[in-house]
Amino acid sequence: MTYIAKPKLAHPGIPTNKLGYTRRYYEGAVSTLCAGCGHDSISAGIVQAFFELSIEPHRVAKLSGIGCSSKTPTYFLGSSHGLNSVHGRMPSVLTGANLANRDLIYLGVSGDGDSASIGLGQFAHCLRRGVNMVYIVENNGVYGLTKGQFSATADKGSKSKRGITNSDSNIDMVGLALQLGATFVGRSFSGDKAQLVPLLKAAIKHQGAAFIDVISPCVAFNNHAGSTKSYDYIREHNEVLNRLDFMPQREPLTANYSPGEIEEIRQHDGQIIRLRKVSQDYDPHDRISAMNILQARAAEGEIVTGLIYLDSEAEDLHRNLNTVELPLNTLGEEELCPGSAVLQAFNISLK
Repeated sequence: MTYIAKPKLAHPGIPTNKLGYTRRYYEGAVSTLCAGCGHDSISAGIVQAFFELSIEPHRVAKLSGIGCSSKTPTYFLGSSHGLNSVHGRMPSVLTGANLANRDLIYLGVSGDGDSASIGLGQFAHCLRRGVNMVYIVENNGVYGLTKGQFSATADKGSKSKRGITNSDSNIDMVGLALQLGATFVGRSFSGDKAQLVPLLKAAIKHQGAAFIDVISPCVAFNNHAGSTKSYDYIREHNEVLNRLDFMPQREPLTANYSPGEIEEIRQHDGQIIRLRKVSQDYDPHDRISAMNILQARAAEGEIVTGLIYLDSEAEDLHRNLNTVELPLNTLGEEELCPGSAVLQAFNISLK
């Protein structure tokens, strides 16, 4: 992989966050993806989210598999921890890393081929176990690195650049995430920064398995008439559930919001997502309603975006396994080998 470093020089007047870092500090290498690729917009959204949240990059671990999407961690958070795993196996590597060191923020970056095909089983178990992470699928409906074959998320009836029609039913990653038990589920479009950035910020602050499916057009192989993952198609068929903003701490409501237009969703740690609701009867706390609206809008040829589901009382894998508060990689011999008396007492407790 070609690595092109960005220049260190920056204008002295560039804005900084609460830590004193500029946005440049959160960037990575220069992208080698095709000009106009939706993945680069997602990378820019991740950079913006971490910059605005004032999170030090060294507190983040970014993991990926294989594919165009899995190259993108090179292009953001250059000072963070990172591991590029094998095709479809990122979720299990992330799970192991999370169990070893719970103090890091985990960012899993994958694609529709990486997660919906060879890695589908890994994707399923990672979500159902409630691993505390942000799982992002950069979804373009094709295998871009191998020249544009349909992926498992390509809609039935959509056409390839060469005019071939996809005859297979598609896998809806959002529907799967809801069914598998993800406690934060969203979908966005790489060309909608105003929606994507606050959705990313909310997912980062969520304690539990957060999943975001981002429709990300492939300009080389899937941005033509007949594609349902193109820029034009998504803009014409986007059904936005809510207008999002993310407040990193409690603040009074401003006076320019009318009653009934705002819903506050408090997470377990006190963080708040503020929603300007388009549909007053849509409840993002109801998993079954979320699954129903996905099916209903899909039947109308519409793509639902926004915050689709949130469980504000979510528990993560560490709580489910009752692990110790200290990261496992910091435990020494005294903690790991407490002696025969402790072992005997434990064995008695199992009788």
